[in-house]
Amino acid sequence: MSPERTRAFAAALVAAAAVTVGCGQTQAGPSALAPSSPSPRIDLASPWVESPPADVGLDATTLAAATAEAATMPRFRSLLAARHGRLALERYFGGADAGTLFDVRSVTKSVVSALTGIALRDQVLPSVDAPVAGYLSPPYLLDDVSRGVTVRHLLTMTSGFEWSEDNVGDYNLWIVADDHVQYLFDRPHASPPGTQFAYNSAAVHTLGVVLQHAAGMPLPLYARDRLFAPIGIDSVAWEALDRGTVNGGSGIQLRGRDLLKLGQLYLQRGWSAERSVVPEGWVDDTTRPRFGWRNDYGAQKSVTYGMLWWVSDASPPAFFAWGYGGQFVYVVPGRDLVVVATTNWRSLTETTPAAIAQDVLGVIVRDVVSAAR
Repeated sequence: MSPERTRAFAAALVAAAAVTVGCGQTQAGPSALAPSSPSPRIDLASPWVESPPADVGLDATTLAAATAEAATMPRFRSLLAARHGRLALERYFGGADAGTLFDVRSVTKSVVSALTGIALRDQVLPSVDAPVAGYLSPPYLLDDVSRGVTVRHLLTMTSGFEWSEDNVGDYNLWIVADDHVQYLFDRPHASPPGTQFAYNSAAVHTLGVVLQHAAGMPLPLYARDRLFAPIGIDSVAWEALDRGTVNGGSGIQLRGRDLLKLGQLYLQRGWSAERSVVPEGWVDDTTRPRFGWRNDYGAQKSVTYGMLWWVSDASPPAFFAWGYGGQFVYVVPGRDLVVVATTNWRSLTETTPAAIAQDVLGVIVRDVVSAAR
């Protein structure tokens, strides 16, 4: 497999990898981070309606500063923003354009989160507490501890396997394996399932395989029919892996405007106009903080994890899909705002994945979010 297909999650993203869940885990119930949509829900199956920034309460000068800052970063490729359901900012860099499919790495995980919620509503899966072993066909070999791993454990990065994606990390060893599911289950157990957070792309890939087996169809087809087609996304590429699977942990490719639709869908709590695409309660539940720990990443403060979404309860609260090297679908419910940023993450040598991600977050948080009056 080519070097471009490898990825390692930067050390800064997994600083909390050994944090115990325990009493720090958020319990069910109303959340201050629950998305709201002050504007009428737009029909995401229709093309974006464009708007001058001032017409949707965005400061044009501040947005111009965001664009200028992005342009100084050689790896920046796209910056888009929608407010009150209208496309108010769309800039491309480095030869990219509106037709470019961006490989957004771990943003894929948030797509798999959405598909899990849909599968639960469709009764393809009975509950988040269903053991995944029942949805994995032979010849996978699981020990007794692995047989206790549930869908919830994979969603919250608490499957308990010994795993680290710091620097080169375990991802690059996993991605070249012959059997990506068995590779995970062959790993030692570092902690009992459900007790400690450890960022694990292989676990989320396995969740994608579970969904594929449960739905009885390839994951890209299930995603097309249940998620993408209802919101007007018709151009998607997935990274193929072994045994007829795609990489559920990383490697989906989407256009900038379509990434913005994904964020807008979550801003609208899973609705496209009057159609429920992702269950409303699932959107609320997966974008709620699940842990007591908080980390800062440059301008982005107070970050923790939900269910395959990153969550911040700083001011203003936000949640976001985050991919290696600065790929973001960033949602600010209180400001009715969605921001998308992508970069060229391949063959990073002049900077680190953590550094470029912090630079991109700086553009989003300091400039675009602050432009929303």
